[in-house]
Amino acid sequence: MPNLRIFLFIIIFIQTLYADEIELPTHMVVLSGQQVFDEDDVFDALGVDQPSFFQFWKDKTPKMKDKLLPSIKPTLKSFYDSEGFYDANFTVKETNSTVYIGIQENLPVIVNDINISSDYDISKFVTVKKGERFRAKKFITVKHDIIEALLQDGYCSYDLDTKAYVDLDTHQVDLRYVLKKGGVCTFGETNVTGLESIDEKVVISRVFAREGGRFDTRKIKQTYANLYRLDAFDTVMVNFDRKFYNVVPVDITVTETGKPYHLEGGAGFDTYVGARIKGEVIKKNFFGNAQKGTLRAAWSQREQLIQADFFKPAWFDLFGYYLDFGATLGYSNLEYEGFIEKKAYSRAYLEHEREKFRIRAGLALENIDIALVDNLKNNQALKQAINDGTFLLFYPYVECVYDARDSKLNPRYGYYLSGYLEYGVPYNDEASAYTKTLLEGRLIHSFGELTLAAVAKAGVIDETSNEIPESRLFFGGGSFSNRAYGFRQIGVIVSPTEYSIEGALSMLNLSFEADYPVWGDFYGAVFTDNTMLTSESYDFSGDIITSAGVGVRYMTPIGPFKLDVAVNVNKPSDYSISFQIGQSF
Repeated sequence: MPNLRIFLFIIIFIQTLYADEIELPTHMVVLSGQQVFDEDDVFDALGVDQPSFFQFWKDKTPKMKDKLLPSIKPTLKSFYDSEGFYDANFTVKETNSTVYIGIQENLPVIVNDINISSDYDISKFVTVKKGERFRAKKFITVKHDIIEALLQDGYCSYDLDTKAYVDLDTHQVDLRYVLKKGGVCTFGETNVTGLESIDEKVVISRVFAREGGRFDTRKIKQTYANLYRLDAFDTVMVNFDRKFYNVVPVDITVTETGKPYHLEGGAGFDTYVGARIKGEVIKKNFFGNAQKGTLRAAWSQREQLIQADFFKPAWFDLFGYYLDFGATLGYSNLEYEGFIEKKAYSRAYLEHEREKFRIRAGLALENIDIALVDNLKNNQALKQAINDGTFLLFYPYVECVYDARDSKLNPRYGYYLSGYLEYGVPYNDEASAYTKTLLEGRLIHSFGELTLAAVAKAGVIDETSNEIPESRLFFGGGSFSNRAYGFRQIGVIVSPTEYSIEGALSMLNLSFEADYPVWGDFYGAVFTDNTMLTSESYDFSGDIITSAGVGVRYMTPIGPFKLDVAVNVNKPSDYSISFQIGQSF
């Protein structure tokens, strides 16, 4: 859901657009003669100042700082050489206010022959084709991709020789790729230095590059991410530059956090609860061993929340598998579409994560009070439909996730599978006894710059004795469900255009999305969301609400900032605008 970080990002973005720049002496730039490249490409190479697309109020005249004028010819030479135009000529003429740049591109160098000699299949990485213009950047990228594939596949002792033989007289180039992959490498012993109050086993529990395992640089990157995610270190260095007969030791150097307290607070807007203020206090390395304590509170017109969390990594080792421990204690007061849920809750869990697989098993105790909102209290039909009253739930739960996506922030390939099972314990005759099952699958694949994604979810609640509170049932709507409606707005669906406010015992949701870059870091998206919610367990024959929409994604270091607009295809008056950071798939 949107939070304070989104608004900080927006504020910084707007400030950047409107920021006043220090005025330095400049010349207006007039370009002529270029044919293969757009004027903007040449301007970018030269460092010519041009206002961005969003700065529509600024003068569009291209200008170049005077201090860059002497570098025009060397910069153009470098740019055109890298693009295969080794014979390009340039003329530069200056007046008091304008610099005139003339370009004569001449003939480019063309790829004449590609020769590959390799004991490892690299054909899919050699994307250069005969007859195309030779580009140094693409040639270097091919070499980089080959090396990356070798290291990810365990070959750290490769011998790779890539050469480009350029003949300037014939304007041709012959490319040679010679590779011997060598033997398979494995990870060696893990060495950890820099620890003071944290046990070595805590660091080892986060290392995916385990001794004896096949060498793979992706496991090094995941080890980095795991260690930083502990939030107990200011710096982490994972070195793998030593090698002994294809065995690669892993040397980890850390610096424990020097500022254990983290405070965060502010105001924001949430598409479900509206305007909200919140605060959070985090104690890092709480009593040592990378433990973490968190206290958070939030207030809005529709929700009040206070919650304390405790996390202990690598609590104990079970047959070589490290188990983390977590606990939560909290109280929330949340208004749904037709009822209010007041809940006091506590949870405790054990969790193990290894490479792509994660499993969490825990126990939860919840005291829930459900009441109709004031304007519906006299509605007898709703009183019968809504499971209101006070409920004391005690349930064990287990969640399994297999995440084979290439990125958690902005995946372009891979798949994701998850399953959740919850069992309400019948501890007495009045207790709610039930099972709740939720399955999810995601599939992502890219064809060039086009990324296609499908997300399927299915859920069933089987009430074996007594009813469960309305808030534990299934609802639809929101960024991870049906984007034509607000978060948890849709109850049981009675037609493709109508729904009720009571929750469902069975749920299906299927979404398709296509993302494509349209300009710089901006991507366009089209999508459809299809939701089924029925009042009976295992009933998947109900009506479906189908929505379609378009969106914009702006890529940031912490994931895409998304803005989506969706409508019900059978009732266009039902629509919603939503935004979030992070992908829905």
